[in-house]
Amino acid sequence: MNRIARKIVTGCLLTLFIFFPGVKVVNAASGCSPLLSHTFLRLQDEAPQNLCQYQGKVILAVNTASFCGFTSQYEGLEKIYAKYKDQGFVVLGFPSNDFGQQEPGSNKEIADFCKNTYDVKFPMFAKSVVSGSNPNPFFKMLIAKTGTTPKWNFYKYLIDRNGNVVDSFGSVTKPTGSSITSEIEKLLGEKAQ
Repeated sequence: MNRIARKIVTGCLLTLFIFFPGVKVVNAASGCSPLLSHTFLRLQDEAPQNLCQYQGKVILAVNTASFCGFTSQYEGLEKIYAKYKDQGFVVLGFPSNDFGQQEPGSNKEIADFCKNTYDVKFPMFAKSVVSGSNPNPFFKMLIAKTGTTPKWNFYKYLIDRNGNVVDSFGSVTKPTGSSITSEIEKLLGEKAQ
């Protein structure tokens, strides 16, 4: 790539980083579904992590907040993660301050809260926007594929091993409830294509 082309690409990437903080650009990995072809900064150390590494797993993606009436769902999310992770299941947490300003802290404050209060071990990503006119690219695709936007904190999307959105669940649906766990178990029994 010549110098002029490099400057143009660099300028475009800088523009993306300004408008989508916490999001990195990534080329779609071979065999990775378009839904997972995104890289986000991890919450605990802000290192980039590509969602393609979860291709072939059953995923429960959830937007989280530290000061919400549903915050205790971290306990249930951690419980189902521990129960099913060895079978190919993962919870992906996306902190957001979109609803009621209930996630006002920095990434470090959120990470400390999750570790110290709920001992969260499932992957968590840097705080980002998940609703409205400018959601992060992953949630933008989740919304487009389901036709439903998160209505509050702890809204959940279930994704199969092939990277297809299967269902979504409102904030009041507990992670350990049978409506979610029965779907997880069903999807874990299916092979990725």
